[in-house]
Amino acid sequence: MLHLAVRMAGHRITALLAVACAVLGGAALITGTGVMAESGFRSQLPAGRLAGAEVVVSTEQSFDSGPDLPIALPERGTVPAKLVDELAQLPGVTAAVGDIGFPAALVDADGRVVPTQDPRTAGHGWSSTKLFVDAKVDGSAPAGAREVALDSATAATAGVRVGDRVEVVATGRAAAAYRVTALVDAPDAGILFADPTAVRLSGRADGERAGTVDLVALRTEPGTESSVAAAAREKIKDTAKGTAKNTETSTAAPADLIVSTGSERGDIASPGAGAARSLLILLASSLGGIIMLIIGFVMASALAVSIGGQRRDLALMRAVGATPKQIRRLAAGQASIIAAVAVVPGVGLGYLLAGQFRRMLVDRGVIPEALPLTFSPLPALATVLLLGLAVQVSARSAAWRTSRMPATEAVAESRSEPRTPSKMRARFGLLLIVAATTLSVVPLLSRTVLGATATSMAGIIGAIGLALAGPALVRGIGDAAGRRLRPGVSAPTWLAVSNIRGYALRLSGVVSALAMAVVFVLTYTLAQTTVMSATTQDTRIGTLAQQRLTAPGLGGLPAGTLTAVTKTSGVEAAAPVSDTTVIREYEQFGDPVVESGSAMILTPAASGVLDLDVRDGSLARLTGDTVAVSTEVARSPGSGLGSRITLVLGDGTRVSPKVVAVYDRALGFGPLALSHDLAAGHTTTGLDQSVLVRTDGSEAAQRALTTLAAARPGLALEPTDTGSGGSLSDAPPEVWINLALIVVLLGYLLLSIANKLVATTAQRQGEIATLRLNGTTPRQILAMMRREAAVIGAAALTTGLLLSAIPLALLGIGFLDRPWPAGPVWLLPAVALTVICTAFITVELPTRQALRTAPAHALSARE
Repeated sequence: MLHLAVRMAGHRITALLAVACAVLGGAALITGTGVMAESGFRSQLPAGRLAGAEVVVSTEQSFDSGPDLPIALPERGTVPAKLVDELAQLPGVTAAVGDIGFPAALVDADGRVVPTQDPRTAGHGWSSTKLFVDAKVDGSAPAGAREVALDSATAATAGVRVGDRVEVVATGRAAAAYRVTALVDAPDAGILFADPTAVRLSGRADGERAGTVDLVALRTEPGTESSVAAAAREKIKDTAKGTAKNTETSTAAPADLIVSTGSERGDIASPGAGAARSLLILLASSLGGIIMLIIGFVMASALAVSIGGQRRDLALMRAVGATPKQIRRLAAGQASIIAAVAVVPGVGLGYLLAGQFRRMLVDRGVIPEALPLTFSPLPALATVLLLGLAVQVSARSAAWRTSRMPATEAVAESRSEPRTPSKMRARFGLLLIVAATTLSVVPLLSRTVLGATATSMAGIIGAIGLALAGPALVRGIGDAAGRRLRPGVSAPTWLAVSNIRGYALRLSGVVSALAMAVVFVLTYTLAQTTVMSATTQDTRIGTLAQQRLTAPGLGGLPAGTLTAVTKTSGVEAAAPVSDTTVIREYEQFGDPVVESGSAMILTPAASGVLDLDVRDGSLARLTGDTVAVSTEVARSPGSGLGSRITLVLGDGTRVSPKVVAVYDRALGFGPLALSHDLAAGHTTTGLDQSVLVRTDGSEAAQRALTTLAAARPGLALEPTDTGSGGSLSDAPPEVWINLALIVVLLGYLLLSIANKLVATTAQRQGEIATLRLNGTTPRQILAMMRREAAVIGAAALTTGLLLSAIPLALLGIGFLDRPWPAGPVWLLPAVALTVICTAFITVELPTRQALRTAPAHALSARE
């Protein structure tokens, strides 16, 4: 049977090339997605500045959400400072360092801030140099309150040497003069102060974080890492019991302490960067569904064309005694041979594609440069298994009808299609289209990013329904066109209409594939641009302030900035605005639900610079342990006004704030807004990220603010409305990621569709030869094929637009209060031109090739 499958494949090269292209492209996409998913699970960040510590004690920087993936906590938690001395006494420990990171930045002689890798945690105590591996120190340790050591890279950028005097801004304080005592050549060394000075500057001497450090790093004797880690875990259990007794009456429960070794230290060294792994998993999972749907659709279409061209051969085999099982096995074996040849280069291309995708994510700032991809045979193995299963199912399904028919009937039908399309198939297809239309209603009920994804899924499901109901619809269209043909119509037109009526299955397969491309591009692209436009609209309408003041190079705004702004002439209102990550826990239908998202940090003064469209309560009540929630959140059980909801802050602290306001503009401002008091002490820097300023609109006020920003190192003043928030150039990274996916999948779709059209047309050589022998001229045949191509293109555009119209109209109503989406005006003409060109070119070229072959030779070769 295998030998026969190979021989049959040799006579169907054109059709099998379409199958090979579908498999190759599918293998590349699945492998690339698999590499991203595996990297999310197994990739590890480098230990960085903790490379010299074998054991690290810190807070848990991820939240265990039960059956779902752990959620990364980007804010640095705290560890009791008393643990440093206690852990130093453990057997095998040679050094214990309580590391502290806080905002610090160097100001050069021109008053400009010298850039550092992460100014939010650039400041450290000198004792942290014990954690470096092979660090080169030029000079001596800082001892006094006005002495500092710099890493070599920062010093070189600023042109500073040992003994020079520099200005440093630390933890929001005013720039102060320090003498440089040493230069340290080590990765991420930062700006190093004397340990007592670091404790004072970081706010660990008094206040909410008094008596704490960020983490405790332990250096151990060779071979004692495991025993030290075990002893440290026992020690922190005792500490946790004591902490629990002290916080029994508190509304906030601190995060648990953990012990990390080996590759686990990377997430502790960069807690914010560790969230990128979870993002890779989410990206892979969100992309995987649509990729598998499209690959399955394309592969099934390609195999249907390939096996459809061999119906006569399979029917003759049935006539000479082949069993239905042997026919299906032959079809599956032939497809498997082609798939085996194509999957190898496809897998290799997938690994390259994953590398390019990672590069795009790094360039867009979605994941850190330090996070590597993990390469192993697992994605390749998963690709082979998935595609192997898909090929087997598709091939056997395509050969099912021919294999089950009686031999004589199979031979009789091998030259033509069934007269009546399957009613069950048509009904199931229409049912899918109805289901897709029902799914389109989701954006009306949920004005969220998740709600918008239903638009894209509805379009794809509708396109699959079209592929199933297509033969019946095309036959109906062909019959209607045939009845309306006037006497004396040209021969090419009559032949084209006859082909539409007689070969509805063949034509509908091509139309549905092109319609899938139309639906995919329109729904995916316009869903992204509509959400972006709605977000921009919410932000523009809800932002009353004209100016925003930030200090990106300092890690946060210096203390006193808000007071200075409010005293500036022409300023009517000013309020600090920051953001963080929170996790919300609640029950829905009796099951626990965990959701992670961004949250603003606001003060009662926020109502003067922001209009969140508050529906109930007031932002003026955002004091103490309170929170404002969006209307979407308020719909959850126990989350309405006056309720207490359960949140986990960005550093892992569990709180139960009271809901004091419900607002509607969640798309532009996020689902939650924490009070400034609630977030205090639970962010990495403890500083405000920005101040929004509403002025009287005069030029004098603008000049006054500009002067204020210029007089303070590191401050940046920018307008809140740049006027280009809705353009693609200002699109967030996730939009660019989705657009890149659209381009890749569209290329795969168009290539597969083109191959399918070429294969379908090439299989009509016998039909073309017969027409020529009956007197039809080559010009008439070309005219006939062009009319068929016009019907294919027009039908694909029409059905694609109809399937997209309802989901996109409902999306526009739900997000923009109008029955059409937002997006580039050139998209629809570009899609139409692409579809028409694809239909005409892929029909024209094979037809011309067929006309170059003598009719008798073409018929003899077919036989």
